[in-house]
Amino acid sequence: MAHRLSLRLQREESVVLALVGTSPAMRELAAQVELLTGSGRPTALIVGESGTGKGEIAEHIHARSPRSRLPFLEVNCATTSAAILATELFGVASDSSSGSCLPDALQGGTIFVDEVSDLSNELQSRLLHALDESAARASASDVASVGVVAAASKDLVNEVNAHRFREDLYYRLSGAPLHVPPLRARSREDLAELIYAAFQLVTSRIAGSPREIAEDAVERLVAHPWPGNIRELRNILERAVITARGEQVLQWVHLPAELRELDTGEIVYIPRTLMDMERAHIHRTLHAHSLNRTHAARDLGISRATLIRKIKEYGLAFHGVGSA
Repeated sequence: MAHRLSLRLQREESVVLALVGTSPAMRELAAQVELLTGSGRPTALIVGESGTGKGEIAEHIHARSPRSRLPFLEVNCATTSAAILATELFGVASDSSSGSCLPDALQGGTIFVDEVSDLSNELQSRLLHALDESAARASASDVASVGVVAAASKDLVNEVNAHRFREDLYYRLSGAPLHVPPLRARSREDLAELIYAAFQLVTSRIAGSPREIAEDAVERLVAHPWPGNIRELRNILERAVITARGEQVLQWVHLPAELRELDTGEIVYIPRTLMDMERAHIHRTLHAHSLNRTHAARDLGISRATLIRKIKEYGLAFHGVGSA
């Protein structure tokens, strides 16, 4: 296999940071993933911004599937040339007139096709054909078909509408895509849970790490917008833990400068009561939808009228809120 294609067997299962959270949205995502792993479905599609943990979910799907003891191969379509992609995906050169079968090295395992929207039209066609061929061979020989988990940071529906991605391949990959939300769209409670989980994961791998993380440090982390999502969170925690080595507690002063100097213009806090939690969640969801009350209500699972009532009840005043 080319050096850009990694071949791994099942790794030890650990916390899947991309699925941490107890909000309805995160519970639904976790349930969708578990249904997918239990069904043994040979294809899946994960959609989410860069850094949200799509690869981690793909490995989790493989580890919990009947293919768990078989190889897991990963290829990134955004960073690999078309010629190498053709060889890695199908074992033949990009200009070959034949050969659209998934690699024999998979032996019925799983291939993770990251940033699948970056595939050329030709390679999209060959991947579609390869999926059909794999299913047909599995049916004829009574063996497990190769599992294909694809991921995209772009909205594939928009890509299909713009004729940049094949509609038949989109539907072949997934009947129900897994949408992984960015950190800025998650509730404060989910973020706090994620921070604690990531802290435990990071400290377990760095000798001399603090045993605890202080509440003021968590508050600073919760208030950060996280443009780099989970990848950025892990990187910042690793830097902070290294800075705090030898200490019992990681304090906010151990955080990188961009977190220590955080100024959001509002009091940063972690809600204590159920009413505080609901108020904070509504506040965050509204901002995640640019104050669009219709979209926020849909995300919250309540009616628009109920949302408006709660905005008034909790005294949530926003400048520039329209009638949407």
